Amino acid sequence: MKTHYDFTLNSVTQASGVTDSSVSRQLDAGLSSAGSSLDFSIIVAVYNDWARLRECLRSLAQQMATASFEVIIVDDGSRETAPEYISNWKNRYSLTIIRQAHAGISTARNRGIQASKAPVLVFVDADCRLDLDCLRVLNRTVGASPEQHFLQLHLVGDCANGSVGKAEQLRLMTLQNHFLQPNGVIRYLNAAGFAIRRNKVDIEAGLFDPIAIRAEDTLLLANLIRSGELPLFVPGAIVQHAVSLRLLPYLRKAMRSAYLEGRTFDIISSVGLGIRVSHRERLNMLRLAWQFSADGNIGRLAWFILVARQALHWIARFSYQYLPNPRGSGSRILANCL
Repeated sequence: MKTHYDFTLNSVTQASGVTDSSVSRQLDAGLSSAGSSLDFSIIVAVYNDWARLRECLRSLAQQMATASFEVIIVDDGSRETAPEYISNWKNRYSLTIIRQAHAGISTARNRGIQASKAPVLVFVDADCRLDLDCLRVLNRTVGASPEQHFLQLHLVGDCANGSVGKAEQLRLMTLQNHFLQPNGVIRYLNAAGFAIRRNKVDIEAGLFDPIAIRAEDTLLLANLIRSGELPLFVPGAIVQHAVSLRLLPYLRKAMRSAYLEGRTFDIISSVGLGIRVSHRERLNMLRLAWQFSADGNIGRLAWFILVARQALHWIARFSYQYLPNPRGSGSRILANCL
């Protein structure tokens, strides 16, 4: 019987619950090991999202007693350079800020890879927060599983963020439970919380295809499947994806992202890999999501929001595939309207 994962972030850093002084006490303990070799290079691409990045960096500060790491922020051409409250984290742990012209998240992550030093690279998004034990659990798993080169961290939503946060929690819970395999690997890859051993990366060429505007991690998953590998799922290494959007912008963003993913799925199809889920799988996931929504912390409303999100997602995909000249100027106009 498959294990259902339903972790909550009781220990995750909360924006309103952690003071700089409490972080400093933990940082002081971690600084004593600063001269030791690094366990991780944490790579974060950011684009105009400095406020939420601050909470990501704060959650990383709480990891210092459990793992040694460097943080590499790649600013993908934000309107403003990194504010002082971001650069000040250089006083707390090893932090490098790289600024580049706007070129997309794939290029930004690849730039971070080139600047990295550690034997394991960890990718998180700017709007994510790491659970207090995240890097400790990940470090332990890396050491105990030398044959595993790719690791998918356990992503959760933020149920405290209203109906949208609950819908995101339901979506992530459903996806990860559905794609988890009996041997512990997972047919799913989300670079909002993903780790890879350095020796599996071409440092100069990069890991992510810059052609992929969206779903660059799905393209990476397709390449792993083609090579006969899947990421190991690490249920105890929890990363919270904190969606701050209201309902309508959340749905609008999902539709636009689905449309922009079309080009990536063209690339995947061109090499003969079938990575899209079948209609039967979609129905099974909806049933699974319905079961999970019975949890009072999530609720049925989250299920209906998730269904609406997926319906818009399918409409956008259909538009990409079947509207006249879907890969030409007309598609760009539609994408800009979404």
